[in-house]
Amino acid sequence: MGLSGPINVDPLLNIPSLRSVSFISNNFSGPIPPFNKLGALKALYIARNQFSGPIPPDFFSSLASLKKVWISDNKFSGTIPNSLTTLRFLTELHLENNQFSGPIPEFKQDIKSIDMSNNILQGQIPATMQHFDVKSFSNNKALCGKPLPKECEAPSNNSQGSGWGMKVVILVVLAVLVAVIFLLVKSKRRRDDDFSVMSREQPEEVVQVHVPSSNHSRGGSEGGKVLGNGGLGSAYKAAMANGLSVVVKRMREMNKVSRDIFDAEMRRFGRLRNPNILTPLAYHYRREEKLFVTEYMPKGSLLYVLHGDRGSSHAELNWPIRLNIVKGIARGLGFIYTEFSSEELPHGNLKSSNVLLGENYEAFLGDFAFHPLINPNYAVQTMFAYKTPDYVTYQRVSQKTDVYCLGIIILEIITGKFPSQYHSNGKGGTDVVQWVFSAISERREAECIDPELKTNHSNSINQMLQLLQVGAACTESNPDQRLNMKEAIRRIEEVQV
Repeated sequence: MGLSGPINVDPLLNIPSLRSVSFISNNFSGPIPPFNKLGALKALYIARNQFSGPIPPDFFSSLASLKKVWISDNKFSGTIPNSLTTLRFLTELHLENNQFSGPIPEFKQDIKSIDMSNNILQGQIPATMQHFDVKSFSNNKALCGKPLPKECEAPSNNSQGSGWGMKVVILVVLAVLVAVIFLLVKSKRRRDDDFSVMSREQPEEVVQVHVPSSNHSRGGSEGGKVLGNGGLGSAYKAAMANGLSVVVKRMREMNKVSRDIFDAEMRRFGRLRNPNILTPLAYHYRREEKLFVTEYMPKGSLLYVLHGDRGSSHAELNWPIRLNIVKGIARGLGFIYTEFSSEELPHGNLKSSNVLLGENYEAFLGDFAFHPLINPNYAVQTMFAYKTPDYVTYQRVSQKTDVYCLGIIILEIITGKFPSQYHSNGKGGTDVVQWVFSAISERREAECIDPELKTNHSNSINQMLQLLQVGAACTESNPDQRLNMKEAIRRIEEVQV
């Protein structure tokens, strides 16, 4: 239409259902507008304009749902934004006829349509992209490698030496992980034929994500045991000779995910850094099942400490510890809701069995952000989000569903009761939501506080009641009347010991 001038993105924020934006074939110029404010966007079309300048490397980081990116036929310069490689659902990428320079980052998504022709890109085309047509990379004089006919020059001796050093580090890490897998195969061979098959696969199938430097010691294994069967998979503990204990979790209901998507997603998980979330140390891909290796948490789950041992462990959960656990959960959720802000369920399986406790009872969130990876039918059967009123009553889930799950944990921690909501049939345990709401309406909410807390911390009853009110506000049956996650976290932080 020949439109020009600035594009004001802010008014578009008032259209929450907006999924596709197209400004193709106009006369807009200047730097790329801040379309990354539109976190739920699935398609961005701004081809055939006069946009120019570099695109910030992290520009697409907040657009996790983006599938189609057409920014061709402009004057963009600088390197291709690396954040494009983190878009797990990306299927169409058109960057042709610009002035992009530098190397092509490694894309591992299941991209169907790609074009980077007529730029000034250089270096070797990544191996994951060599199956595309030669036209996708034509007229980049400094590009080399398949599918182009131009071969790349052999690396110098110095770069070979550096590469060999990195290979040694990776091989050491792989050796440790293979030892873990071998241990589990050995201990489970008679009872689990599927798992023993894993030991016969090539070690190249195991891919490093991240291992802290303190864990880079000699591999070897001393013992292992089955920790139990959770909703999303079975977990096994293995102790290494260097003293490091890890948990290996088997996930069998992710076979809808391609290897490239799974690899990209696991590497994304491996880059996450927050003191209240549990990130993978390594992973293993197989079509029938996936393995996640995480650090072992010595205290176990919050569920076990609260209900599995009513002796010493439960007695240690005084008011300051319980409040710090709730705040740790809230801070972990705040981080997850930033990193996965566009997801329908940034966590999706929040319950006390998925809150792990460190040596000093610090809280770590596990099993988060798996919702897009799990087979849909299995997700409905196993993920706690689908046992809430949001799905049972309204047949939908949203970010407010995670808030409800947070509220259940808060009420569980304050009352010390096992929530009946954790049972799929609703039988057993205590309906903590109904109990607390009835008590609040009758102004006898103090009766809901765990007697051990009231006895040992009588001076903090008001703070406990304040947190109880937050839990109640999080578990309103109607999502529209429920707190959002940001407000819930703010109110939790206001509670003092």
